[in-house]
Amino acid sequence: MSSDSWPPQLKEWVAKCLGQMTDGNRAEAQAELRQVIADAFTAKTLWTTDWAGVQLQSLLPKAPPVFSTLKRKMNEPLPASKKAKKAAMQKNAANTLDLGDQATLNRRAERFQREHEIERQKSLRNNGNQGTFKAGPQGAHLFSRIWRADSPSTPGPNLDDPEADPNVPNWDRYTIVGTSQELFKDYLRLTSEPKPEMIRPYSVLQQTLVELKNRWREKISYDWICNQFKSLRQDLTVQRIKNEFTVQVYEIHARMALESADMVEYNQCQATLKTLYELGIPGKVEEFAAYRILMLLHGRNKSELNLYVGQLTPKQQVHPAVQHALRVQRAVSMGNYHALFEMYLNAPNMGAYIMDHFIDRERAKALLIMTKAYRTITLMFIQNELAFDTLTVAQSFLTTHGAACFTNPNDPDRDKVLDCKAVSPLIAQAYEERYRKVAIRGAV
Repeated sequence: MSSDSWPPQLKEWVAKCLGQMTDGNRAEAQAELRQVIADAFTAKTLWTTDWAGVQLQSLLPKAPPVFSTLKRKMNEPLPASKKAKKAAMQKNAANTLDLGDQATLNRRAERFQREHEIERQKSLRNNGNQGTFKAGPQGAHLFSRIWRADSPSTPGPNLDDPEADPNVPNWDRYTIVGTSQELFKDYLRLTSEPKPEMIRPYSVLQQTLVELKNRWREKISYDWICNQFKSLRQDLTVQRIKNEFTVQVYEIHARMALESADMVEYNQCQATLKTLYELGIPGKVEEFAAYRILMLLHGRNKSELNLYVGQLTPKQQVHPAVQHALRVQRAVSMGNYHALFEMYLNAPNMGAYIMDHFIDRERAKALLIMTKAYRTITLMFIQNELAFDTLTVAQSFLTTHGAACFTNPNDPDRDKVLDCKAVSPLIAQAYEERYRKVAIRGAV
């Protein structure tokens, strides 16, 4: 389980827990920390847990030992004389004082140890040491240390190794490096630890991408291409390769998936690209930002859409593809179907492939508005206004939605006229049945 996929709140909580650990409780606290995160991962609650309210029991302050005054046993005989009684009382008082002093000394030692640990952490933060407890990509090795602690079979990362591979963030000498020279390999889910002889190294993966692009131009089956890309992505993942080549692989596969209407693989690529872009790895950030806006429009996720648009950088806001997506958003929100279908016909990059998934919904909505405003509409007008390729496609859309009610059904398609009064309730019913709920395959 990679810490790269953790929610920000979990990373902050882990960093906070690491900062509270001392030499006395580190082993116990790390074990409990691993168990808590593993349980949440198994229960699929990493993103729903309020991590700020989770408290590790091993980090709670230990109650000081309570020493009660030594009591005389019930069957203990009374002192024989006043002198003996006085000597016994002095002895008990001395014992009680010694135990009390020892408890005080123990508490004082623990306090000094905590203060020393706090000062040491402040010093590390002020000096910009690599051991800082700041949550984020730069301190990601802290989270991997949680899983490696007390495990002799998996030593911690060697951050100072001069042979570190710059293509692999958080590199250490125990990272898997493939040895296979096969260009093509079927994708199989890993059920055990990957073996180097089954994994292709970085240089071979670069050759594989070139060959896959050539095969795609030769119109090879998408199913085979997709299988090979998933295998390529898997080899990158197990070797922890995150660089511009990785971004290129996911971007190319995402475009192929859009062209083949494979929204499951597209959404998986888009989710990984979002993480890679956040790491600062360059790529076609603006292009895929526009795709993300259109996908959020498809899913009618208004709250996330508004949040995402508000986080766009000035560079992204002025990019033509992003501006087009924002105009599409404005047209949909205002019900301006005329502008919407013009932008559908002139979408940059692969934007039209995403709009294909919600354009029929907007056509039905536009037709509902038109049938309330007109008594009759020609089929040719519907074709031009709603951006249908042909009159036949326009009529097929009406038939599919149960709204093919023409005043002259026997005339040629170019002369057919739609009866708006009869169509309006039919298209309203079809809209409710077909488009009230949105199901996006592979959504993340």
